[in-house]
Amino acid sequence: MPLTYSSYLKIDDLLALQHPVSDGPEHDETLFIVIHQVYELWFKEILHELDHLQRLLEGNQSVPALGTFKRILTILKVLVSQIDVLETMTPLEFLSFRDRLESGSGFQSFQFRELEFALGHKQPKALERYEAGSAHRARLEQRLKSPTLWDAFLRYLDSNGYAIPAEQLGRDLTLPVVPSAAVQQAIIAVYRGNPIMAQLCERMVDLDEGLQEWRYRHVKMVQRTIGTKRGTGGSAGAEYLVTTLNRALFPDLWAVRTEL
Repeated sequence: MPLTYSSYLKIDDLLALQHPVSDGPEHDETLFIVIHQVYELWFKEILHELDHLQRLLEGNQSVPALGTFKRILTILKVLVSQIDVLETMTPLEFLSFRDRLESGSGFQSFQFRELEFALGHKQPKALERYEAGSAHRARLEQRLKSPTLWDAFLRYLDSNGYAIPAEQLGRDLTLPVVPSAAVQQAIIAVYRGNPIMAQLCERMVDLDEGLQEWRYRHVKMVQRTIGTKRGTGGSAGAEYLVTTLNRALFPDLWAVRTEL
């Protein structure tokens, strides 16, 4: 049988994955499901691109790395714009099926946690949300002990002659990224003397800012939809999400702004 558009993309399988659980079902539940399934597909693609980006940086391939950054940043803009679609659903329309979600919550998205780990925001406690021995837990455990994009960036700087302390290159990979005065001095030297590498620094900042923008829009969407109610699954909802705002992934790249 010849390959077709539908068979290549598994369209029949894809369109069979939306299963509303509300009675009727409620009209807006289909939108809710589709949006979140699309989010998970984009998370998969971003993780795919981040792994590729790390390999490019480790191979000192600056120009291809810039292209990969552009792709990731463009996807992030799509993630933010999807919130506009979700916000066409009114609070009452969401409440029409919300109770049927039971313990289901976006907090359980293992791919988003994996994305945070890959970017350096590592929280070992997050593993507790996933059953021991499960495939999702195993993926997160692997990400927890693996180098992050920041680690690849530091090795990239070091391989180009910028002095990165050994303790930074050999840091505990299971811990979050912490600021380093020595790394900041190396970054300042990059900005002042290497335009191509300075562009990569700026793309790192764009990525950090892009994820913060998505968090902000997500918080406002939750506040707009459920106010201060508890989140699905018993989470703190918007109250918790607000605490994630302005959480820099790459603090050294922000700290140097006052020195340039």
